Amino acid sequence: GMQEVLPNQRADLQSALTGYAFVGGGRDDGKLAGEASPIAIDRRLFRIEASGTFWLSPTPSIPSTGWDAAYPRIVTWARLRYRGSKTRVLVVNTHWDHVGRQARAESGRQLARWLQDARRGEDAVIMLGDYNTDSDDPALADMLQLTGLRSAQVAATSTGAGEQPSTFNRFEVQPPAGLVIDHIFVSENVAVRRSMVLAQHLNGRVPSDHFPFAALLGLPSKQRGKGCT
Repeated sequence: GMQEVLPNQRADLQSALTGYAFVGGGRDDGKLAGEASPIAIDRRLFRIEASGTFWLSPTPSIPSTGWDAAYPRIVTWARLRYRGSKTRVLVVNTHWDHVGRQARAESGRQLARWLQDARRGEDAVIMLGDYNTDSDDPALADMLQLTGLRSAQVAATSTGAGEQPSTFNRFEVQPPAGLVIDHIFVSENVAVRRSMVLAQHLNGRVPSDHFPFAALLGLPSKQRGKGCT
């Protein structure tokens, strides 16, 4: 899951990641215009059953800016089937507003309602995103309570992986501690094996103002002997 991806950047990524399918449109028109929050899917492992993009606003089906947000904000989603099994996973990727407190609160409620309608049975759920807020924000706490999702960071820490460094680096190689605004949330039937922030730089330069956050997850298996890690 990626955020703030411009069309030329998407083209570069698609050229480099030849084994991946990209889903998700830009926030300006739902197609290619403007920043996108695409999901890249390994075609060797997953088959795409459905996908789409909607806006975090009172009018989610059309390009729009919601509540007190500074910019249009979107959600990209994909329903996947793990090849060779009956295991399905619903992947959601989003980017919340950095200014609007009401927008973040309403975005959490909107996502909870959408997930309630979209999730089928025991689908595994993975929700990725730049939420522009830390885990203490009531907007995130309310969403997690409504959805039953849990933080991959917290789940990994509770199993001994240790504390996570900042994900928001402000273009600094060594940012202040505690700037964790990027999160991965998972349903209870997804095992969190490990999580990590990839705090890498090249000659003192970082590739973005965020470090990538990664997690190794285990999906529930619905076929005897078929692992889904």
